[in-house]
Amino acid sequence: MENKVKQIHNFGQSIWLDFIDRQIISSGNLQKLIDEDGIRGVTSNPAIFEKAISSSDDYNDDITAFGKEAGTTEDIFFNLAIKDIQAAADLFDPLYNEGVVGADGYVSLEVSPFLALDAEKTAKQAEELWKKVDRKNVMIKIPGTKPGLQAIRETISKGINVNVTLLFGLERYEEVTEAYISGLEDHLAAGHNIEHISSVASFFLSRIDVVVDPLLKEKGADDLVGEVAVASAKKAYEIYKRVFSTDRWKALEAKGAKPQRLLWASTGSKNPDFKDTKYVEALIGPDTVDTVPLETIEAFRDHGIAADTLMLGLDQATETLGRLKSLGIDLDKITQDLEDEGIEKFNKPFEKLLKAIEDQQAKG
Repeated sequence: MENKVKQIHNFGQSIWLDFIDRQIISSGNLQKLIDEDGIRGVTSNPAIFEKAISSSDDYNDDITAFGKEAGTTEDIFFNLAIKDIQAAADLFDPLYNEGVVGADGYVSLEVSPFLALDAEKTAKQAEELWKKVDRKNVMIKIPGTKPGLQAIRETISKGINVNVTLLFGLERYEEVTEAYISGLEDHLAAGHNIEHISSVASFFLSRIDVVVDPLLKEKGADDLVGEVAVASAKKAYEIYKRVFSTDRWKALEAKGAKPQRLLWASTGSKNPDFKDTKYVEALIGPDTVDTVPLETIEAFRDHGIAADTLMLGLDQATETLGRLKSLGIDLDKITQDLEDEGIEKFNKPFEKLLKAIEDQQAKG
């Protein structure tokens, strides 16, 4: 019987692994995930790298070597990360070049979270990282903050692939699609072709429910517990279908533009009462990506159910979000708070990561 994770691809969704370290690459386990589970990409973030670098000796020699030539601790980190990202990108190169070139096979590297509210520095660093990694199948991750919108447009306008991260709210998501489309128009207007540019918009799921569910219980709306994140994602997919079918979009598509796919992130269940594959199962559908932690991939391989679920219950999703309003729960405020908190959640591990590199240097 076909591997359950692989079955998801039959419904037009790509599964990417939300994890990277040297061990998974050098041991052949990442290649195994590609071959057996049909994994089609990798995403990383500061928290993932912090775990990788502080919990293993695999990076010690490089920290010493890079320490001799790199300027700051942050430079050393990016040199370490770029080495991993290049190795992973090379593994995914055959996938990137398969069938429709550039449909999949991407590896994502994030700009410094310290820059999340500085458009100019974010765009500058995105370009620097892109040039240093020097792989077509890399995406530079830029947070979808208000200042991030300008950086996204600018980065796309330079012909660089972007993974927009940290999206929680529908309004902000629509602004991100606008930044992507404008960036493509800018690149085209500057006389370049756009068919090589690819982008995803990463919509975070389980964290929404973590905040909303206790409020629902307080108000006696227990039937909505665990439903809000999925309802939001389904509404985001409606926006995606609308935005990428306009005449404005069709003009770009005629020049070879690819739609900016929605990517479901934060898909591990944080509530032990929920099925551990809940967020993956609820949102399987065409032209989307799901980035999944290793343990959730293993859980899905064991007992997940692959079915075309994304377009089911759209009316119910509208109703769920409508009921939140009538219960006096302000989802816009919650998603803004989550975005602010999300920046903090990446700053902390990044600080910890830089400290771990410094400690290692002191030992070295």
